[in-house]
Amino acid sequence: MQAFQVKAPHDYDVSEQPEPSPGAREVLVNVAFAGICGSDMHIIHGDNAFVRFPRITGHEFAGVISAVGEGVDPVRIGERVCIDPVVNCGECYPCRIGRPNVCTAMQVIGVHRHGGFAEQVNVPAANAYRLPDTLDLDAAALVEPYSIAANVLSRMNPYPGDRLLIIGAGVIGLTILQMAHAMGIEDVIVSDILDTRLETARAMGASHVINGSEQDLEQAVQALTSGEGIPLIADAACVPAMLPAMLRMACPAGRIGLLGFNPTPSDLSQLEVIKKELTLVGSRLNNRKFPEVIAHIEAGRLDPKALISHRVALGDMPEAIHMLDTTPEKARKVLVDIAS
Repeated sequence: MQAFQVKAPHDYDVSEQPEPSPGAREVLVNVAFAGICGSDMHIIHGDNAFVRFPRITGHEFAGVISAVGEGVDPVRIGERVCIDPVVNCGECYPCRIGRPNVCTAMQVIGVHRHGGFAEQVNVPAANAYRLPDTLDLDAAALVEPYSIAANVLSRMNPYPGDRLLIIGAGVIGLTILQMAHAMGIEDVIVSDILDTRLETARAMGASHVINGSEQDLEQAVQALTSGEGIPLIADAACVPAMLPAMLRMACPAGRIGLLGFNPTPSDLSQLEVIKKELTLVGSRLNNRKFPEVIAHIEAGRLDPKALISHRVALGDMPEAIHMLDTTPEKARKVLVDIAS
């Protein structure tokens, strides 16, 4: 079979790989579509501490089950599915309290084990979610990034009427924007430094957009909130240096959701956190959010296809990677048509 393999940092190609066969409690998926994510780019650049090379990457994908392993009902053959990449042990403390996305022995499909940039891939049967007949496979491939958005918003515990500030209007910022609306958060401010991204955010329903390279973000937020500050802040830019500003922009009792894996230390004013009794939450991957996201898409509350800016064949992935490296501002979500 053909697959996109990262052999070492900056060393990748599309090549012939052995065809997999499902093990116990696994299913074999014929992949139809897969999305290229920023974390895939981190693997290519050697910036992911968890990956072991060589690795077939890709953790956003959907397809059709073509075979099952021992312990899986054969009736599942032919199911159209999307794949939750979080594989957990089920026994450690986080798993026991219902937080499998931070399992101490967690594996991520496309990082710790082979992923979806391939014609076929084995995945645990429990991670393959059956799709409604009305949900197209190209849209289903993007359930995973929406699960990231659903997870961070749920971690921030929104209240009715809360206003949300999203810092960063890339793909994750846009999924948070759409998910916020799906969850009933109507007033959403989006900031970025690129007008093209802000135009997309406005088209997707942002109440206000702020170009941080042209306006002082803190002053703009204070003006929009009459000095009260923001109850909810989602950091989709993942820039550690932004944390002090987020603490200042948050209103008393506000909640800040952090998504980045950047190891650079952040300055944190304990006074600012305590006097406002702020809540800072980390959010990693997703905690069983796939059914929620699928339901939102089926109901028309989310529009995954609006995220797609480019479609490429599997064989053209190296050129797509080069584009994302050199002109990332030209792309939103690049979707790989594995079966074309």
